[in-house]
Amino acid sequence: MAEFAALIGISRPTISKYFNDPDSVRSSTRDRIEAALKQYDYRPNIYAINQNRRLTKTIGIVVPYLADPFFAEIARMLERRCITAGYTPSLFSSHGEQSLENAILDNLRALKPAGVLLAPLGRTSDRKHIEAFCRDVPTILFDSNIEGVGAAFVGSDNFSFVSQTVEYISRTGHTPCFFEMKNPANPNANKRRLAYLEIMGRLSLEPYVIQIEGEGWSFEEIGRQGALKILHDKALPTNAVLCSNDRLAIGFLSACHEMGISVGREEKCEIRVASHDDHPYARYTCPSLTTAAHDYESVSEHALSALFQLIEAGGRLATREEKLFTARLVMRDSA
Repeated sequence: MAEFAALIGISRPTISKYFNDPDSVRSSTRDRIEAALKQYDYRPNIYAINQNRRLTKTIGIVVPYLADPFFAEIARMLERRCITAGYTPSLFSSHGEQSLENAILDNLRALKPAGVLLAPLGRTSDRKHIEAFCRDVPTILFDSNIEGVGAAFVGSDNFSFVSQTVEYISRTGHTPCFFEMKNPANPNANKRRLAYLEIMGRLSLEPYVIQIEGEGWSFEEIGRQGALKILHDKALPTNAVLCSNDRLAIGFLSACHEMGISVGREEKCEIRVASHDDHPYARYTCPSLTTAAHDYESVSEHALSALFQLIEAGGRLATREEKLFTARLVMRDSA
C-alpha cells in the first residue's frame, strides 16, 4: 500500500481510509485512487489488512456439509446479507469431520474475522474446541445447537415440523411411521424422533419408529438402501411414511420407483410419503414431496442481525439468546 501511495502521490493513510470506506475521502481524491487502481491493477491484501485492524470486515460462515442443499441455500442467503451489509463473507464446509471443523475454526482465528456464523456438526463436534473459539471470536450458532455455547443460537423449531406433518397425515389417512437413520449425523434428527413420539402420544396413536443403518451425510443413498430392505421384507407397519428429512425421503421415493410401488394421495396409490425441511428440490421429485418447510429467510436474517448486535456490543451479550422459527406445512402430491 505504501508503494502504491507513493506511486500515485496520495498519502498512505488516505489510501487506507479509502479502502475502509470509499465515501470517507473527497470525490476528487476518490476518482484519482480509482483511476490508479484500474491502471496498476492494485489489490490490497485483505489478510494483511486484517492483522492491523482492531475490527475487520470479514465474516466467517461455517456449515457441516455444503453439498447438502439445505446448507447451500442458507449459506447463500447469509452470504448475500453479509455483502449487502458491507462485509466480506468467507464460507467453509467441515465435510462432516470433527478434525476439519476444528482446523477451520483455528484458521478463522488467524483471519481475525469481525464475527462467525457457525452451524456445528453437533453430536460429533469437539465441544471444548468450539467453546474456546467462541470465547475468542464473536460467534452465533445456527441450525444445530450446542447448549450454552456461543452468544446465541438461531434455528428451527423441530416440534413444529413434526407436529404439523403427524397431525395432517393421521387426520387424512393411516397413522404415519417414522423413518430415520439409526445413527443420524445431525442432532436435529433426534429432536424430530422425540417430537414424533410425543405428538403420537398426545393423539393416542401407536408410534412406529423404523431405524435404518448408515453413517455419514449420503442421506439419499442411505434412505434408498434402507427403504429397499424394508419394502422387500414387507416390514412397513403402515401405509404412511414420515421421513426424518427430505434427503432420506428422496431415497425412499427412489426405492419405491425401483420396486414399482405407487406413492401419492390418490386412492390407487399404495403409500403416502411426507418429510421435513423443504429441500430446494423437494417440489421437483416424482411425486412432489409433502414436507414441513424451514423459514430460511427468517433464520438467516435473525442469525446475521444477532451477529451484528454481538459485534457492536464488543463480542459479549448479557444473556445467551435462543430463537426458534416455526415450520410451514407444504402439501404436495406425495401425501
